[in-house]
Amino acid sequence: MFPKSKVLIIAGSDSSGGAGIQADIKTVTALGSYAMTAITAVTSQNTTGVKSIVPIKSREISKQIDFTSKDIKPDAIKIGMLHSKTVIQAVIKSLKKIKTKKIILDPVMVAKGGAKLINNQAINDLKKNLIKKIFLITPNIPEAELLTNIKINSTDDMIRAGQLLLKIGAKNVLIKGGHLKSKQVFDILLNKKIIKIYKNKKYTSKNTHGTGCTLSSAITTYISCGKDLIKSCELGIKYVNEAIGSNLNFGKGKGPINHLNSITLRNRFK
Repeated sequence: MFPKSKVLIIAGSDSSGGAGIQADIKTVTALGSYAMTAITAVTSQNTTGVKSIVPIKSREISKQIDFTSKDIKPDAIKIGMLHSKTVIQAVIKSLKKIKTKKIILDPVMVAKGGAKLINNQAINDLKKNLIKKIFLITPNIPEAELLTNIKINSTDDMIRAGQLLLKIGAKNVLIKGGHLKSKQVFDILLNKKIIKIYKNKKYTSKNTHGTGCTLSSAITTYISCGKDLIKSCELGIKYVNEAIGSNLNFGKGKGPINHLNSITLRNRFK
């Protein structure tokens, strides 16, 4: 199988393999594309929580991005964990050199176990300087609440939060609704022209570690292959739902999802 596109991933490492750069590589590869990486932090974690986080220096992150992209130009870029203002500024500087418009940001802020992965100064810089340079931002509800300073309890609140993110410079916003207490999952895509609601079955499972990383990487992969935004989000959501539905049940805590489910997806969602 020949890779359909090239995707650069800028994100943190998850030693347990369920989230972060490991989940991103698995997703991009399983969906038929070529993954490159720039690691922003190294974490020691498993399904029960995060033990430690070691940030990579911003200069080294820039070197990874610049040197890799100079040789193999990415068709799209996925950004995950950016832990400080200096890292955000370094990434912005590197993105200017690559000159691709297909950039997807998953604003990773809090780990599944509750550990905070980004400081307040970085959140402010992300809002002020990075969001406006991104094609799509994919916050979950807690992340959208941090970015907009509003409480989200309903789909109407999700739409309101999305509109606030558009006002501060976002071009497209996909708010993930898995944290809402409901029998179905509502993911909402917004820009200045559309509000698209994706409605899907909600799986009752504790094994959802890495869903956000996986979804943003899946969407990035589909976009890198030339699919439009609405279709890329639809296929990315289907991929994640199938991955949750297989219920791997690895580990003693919040286990990972099954990235290999794309074997069945490939024929059904071409």
